[in-house]
Order: sequence, then structure tokens, then C-alpha cells
Amino acid sequence: MSIRMIGIDHSLAGLDIRAKFSFTKKSAAEAMEQFKELEGVKGCVLLSTCNRMELWASTTKECGQDLLVWLCHYKGLAPFEYDRYFVKREGKEAVEHLFSLACGLKSMILAEDQILTQVREALSLSRENYCADNVLEVLFRSAVTAAKRVKTEVVFTHANNTAMDRAIAMLADTGYSLKGKTCMVIGNGEMGRLAALTLKRAGADVTVTVRQYRSGVVNIPEGCKRINYGDRMELFPSCDLVVSATSSPNYTIRRELLDGLSLTHPMILIDLAVPRDIEPSIGDMEQITLYDIDAFRLRGDEGNEAALEQAHRILEEEMGDFYLWYEGRDLVPRIKHVETEAVEDLNLRIQKILRKLPMEETEQNHLKQQIDTAVEKVVNKMLFGMKNTMERENFVACLSSLEELYKSE
Repeated sequence: MSIRMIGIDHSLAGLDIRAKFSFTKKSAAEAMEQFKELEGVKGCVLLSTCNRMELWASTTKECGQDLLVWLCHYKGLAPFEYDRYFVKREGKEAVEHLFSLACGLKSMILAEDQILTQVREALSLSRENYCADNVLEVLFRSAVTAAKRVKTEVVFTHANNTAMDRAIAMLADTGYSLKGKTCMVIGNGEMGRLAALTLKRAGADVTVTVRQYRSGVVNIPEGCKRINYGDRMELFPSCDLVVSATSSPNYTIRRELLDGLSLTHPMILIDLAVPRDIEPSIGDMEQITLYDIDAFRLRGDEGNEAALEQAHRILEEEMGDFYLWYEGRDLVPRIKHVETEAVEDLNLRIQKILRKLPMEETEQNHLKQQIDTAVEKVVNKMLFGMKNTMERENFVACLSSLEELYKSE
């Protein structure tokens, strides 16, 4: 297979190392466009989340590109310093990884929902920038389909938890209640909105920061207040808990912004961003307890053995369908050619019958189109059914015979 990937995640590297290889949507698009231009690269997808970064490539078999070397050079880093933090996968190992990843089986929180959306959005971004070839398109769509099946058919304990859910559970274990607490969420992206909703459900008084965009009104979760991002430090001293979850490459809360403030009560700061949103030295200040994304690990495999087994069975089925497509994709143009020839053959045989029908010419043409469509579907079902049930060698022999049949006519 010419499917390759390289990745770094929470199990291999700490937050600060992962941050060096994080991408915004804009920088991911730029990186993919450059990578796609390399010799032997047919397509690429870049997945960048708070817990992982993966570069996927569809290449020719002869492609000699080293994904780690290219990635490090793109980031201005030395490959030999970071090799130990990365894992490389090819072929079926890569496919199996993506299918498991998409349904949350490799997440910090078992079976969490966000990764499915992130995998789907990574493909969309690649497609929008003309970087996804047919192989990666089908691979990622197949993985998303499999993940949806797992989500629908399999019940995990602790499933669908987000990092914010885990944070609240951890705080509750220490006796900390959010009911009536004043909270601020910095960031109105997907993670920020989820954090705000989770805090609101826990009974907190939640304010969300918004920036002024030319596009107009920015929607915030129902029941939450809003404050301009530039005014966030005015609200900060009165907060009991502050969450920051942006895609900014810079700190949203810096130590210098707090040095002049009088903090009169204990505060909890939760940094869900990669790279970090909150300057780490703030955690050393009196009255402040700082958590980052890596503080909220909850695998939850215990008690989920049966669910995991069921999920893996579903993935095996869905991967089998992908392998059937992948191994036979070179035959699709030949199948379509035979299909076209069969339709033309039928047209020649029924021309006289159609002309004799008591119908207007427009009605005859409409009927002919309907017949063509029906024939295409029948031949398509027959040939692809044979391809999926016969040994490849036997099917190729049958397909060749049909090609010869139409050549001789």
C-alpha cells in the first residue's frame, strides 16, 4: 500500500513538545499545499488537535520522501532531536490506526466524540485546498463511517466525555462544586463552546469572551453572558474559574497581566489549548491553581472490555470494505468501460422497438434515458458483486473476457 503517516500524540510527548508541531487551519493548509508538491506525493491530510498531530500521505511506491524530515524542516526543527516522539505507520497498520482513532479508541478519554469531528474536518480542509487524492478521500470517509457505526451501536461507560467533563469530575472528587461559581471561558471555538456548555450545565455563571469580527454577530452558548476579549482582565479578578481554549499561537493570559491585580480568593485556571494559552509560571502564584490539558486523562478501559470487542468487530467489517475497494480500484475504469459498452449494445438492439412505439420523440428520449440508467445499475451491481465475491484472478479473467467480447463486435 502507498498509504503512510507520521504522528505525535499525548502518549508519546508532553504538551510543550506537541505544541511545537501544532497547526492552525491556515498553517495546516499552507503546509499541505507545500507537501503535495513533493515528488511522489499524490495526496495528503494533516490532522492537528490538542492531543495529537498526524501527517497522512498517499504516495507512489517509489516515493522516497521522509515525512519526519520534511515536517521538522517545515517547522524549523532538527529531526534527530524529535524522532523519539513520533511513530510511523504504513499500509494496513496505518489504516487500522485511523479507524481506531476516528471512533475514540486512541483518545486520552476513551470513546470521546470530538476526534470524529476533527478527523472529518481534517479531510474537509485537505479537500478544500485540493490536497486529498482519491485514496485518502475514501480512507478518511470510510473511517468516519466506521466511527459513526461504533458511536451508534456500542455503549461505553464514560463515553462522550470531553476534557471539560473530566475536569469537572476531578474537581468534584475534591469536593469542589461549580454551582453558583463565576466562570469565564476564553475562546469561542468548538472546544470553548463545549467548555461553556459543560460549565453552565454544572450550575456555574458563565461568561464567554468574543472578538469583534467584521462578519457580524458571534453566537455564544445559550444562557451564557459575553464580554469582549479585550476586556477579559477586568472580569478576571472576580472569577472563581477561568478556562482558556483558543487556537492562538500566543498566550491569552500572561504573567505580566496578573502582576498588578489583587487576587483575594482562590482561583482555578484550566488551559485546554495546544500550544498553551496560559503562561505556565502563573501556576506558581498564590491563590491560583493551574491545570493543562494533560491533567485530564481518563482512558476508562476497565469495564468496557465487551464494548471494545464489539467496536473492533465493527472496525474489522468496515476496514474489509475499504480493502476491497483499495485492492480493486485499478479495475474500476475497466468495469465502467464494460458498463458503457453494455448500455450502447442495448441501445442498438432496442432502437427499432422504440421508434415503433406510439410516443412523441421527447417521450421516447426520456424513456431511453430511463432504460440506460436501469441498465447501468444492473451491470454495475453484477460486476461489482462479482468483484467482491470472487478471487481477484478469476474476476480479472471474467472482466477481460467481457472486454474482448465487446472488442470483437
